[in-house]
Amino acid sequence: MEEKRVRLADVAEALGLSTATVSKVIHGKTKKISDETVKRVQEKLEEMNYIPNMAGILLAQNNSKIIGVVIHDNPKYEGRVLEDGFIMASLNALSKQVNELGYFLMIKTTKRCEEIPVFASMWNMEGLILIGFCEAEYKKLRENMRISFVVYDGYFRETDRIVNLVIDHYDGGYQAGKYLKDTGHTRALCISDNCICMDEERMEGFRAAFSPGEVRFLQVPILKEERMEYYQAHLEEIKEYSAAFAVSDVYALEFIHFLQRQGVQVPEDISVIGFDDNIASRENSPSLTTIHQDADERASRAMTVLRKMKAGESVENRITLPVHLVVRRSTKNNETIY
Repeated sequence: MEEKRVRLADVAEALGLSTATVSKVIHGKTKKISDETVKRVQEKLEEMNYIPNMAGILLAQNNSKIIGVVIHDNPKYEGRVLEDGFIMASLNALSKQVNELGYFLMIKTTKRCEEIPVFASMWNMEGLILIGFCEAEYKKLRENMRISFVVYDGYFRETDRIVNLVIDHYDGGYQAGKYLKDTGHTRALCISDNCICMDEERMEGFRAAFSPGEVRFLQVPILKEERMEYYQAHLEEIKEYSAAFAVSDVYALEFIHFLQRQGVQVPEDISVIGFDDNIASRENSPSLTTIHQDADERASRAMTVLRKMKAGESVENRITLPVHLVVRRSTKNNETIY
């Protein structure tokens, strides 16, 4: 038979205290309660295995200690946005940060930014981290929502009253291009599903390392099955190049797997570089040369900014974090495999 749940009134009766006093201890409102009474209540709660309604406690506090992360469920993820390497790394780093600081993390995916204010206010959140929405949506949220938020990799012409945590996309692309150029590659592919925003910056940096005409842009379809068909249709053209740079590790790894199925060897026939340095890039065969971005550093900066905003302190609108090239086995240098 299931054991009966202990009620707040049961704890109060066992201590000879009012339910109001016990409730105040549970909710952390102990300024007018003696240390001895607080200790007695806490010990009795533990002894009786009292399970509080955490949602009610957090909503009742002025400081809920809840940080929300809202991710745009873009169609390109095909319903698997939380499986994306960049998203997984970001959430893992944020989870570590909020735990160390004594906060709680709540995650939501959505296709509609209109759901964000409701989500945030429902849980009395202290701050939000937003990923993957567009400039107009961020501006609308800033105008209509009082809760502080920071943006991961937003692309803005202006950033008034919106804190944007970005990486140096251009420099990452340039590092990838310079490495390939320095190792003897004079014809390279650049792979992306668009030519705007941060992908454009990565590609511009990549092209800057080469001479005019040495880089060809492949704008691939947004859906995986269609991308594979695109690669198949352009296979003979692809084989004319000795190197390729994809604007994400996901696309780079897909491209490698496609080439391997066609009997094209990586890196012997073509060197491949990605961007992000997610865990799959390290475990692939061959392991992927890529541009590393520090998820832990960005998570730390995000929490620092949110806490400053909560305290009414001034913060920078744009914070740019550095990136660096990590050389692994998917690229070669004059027949020497890295």
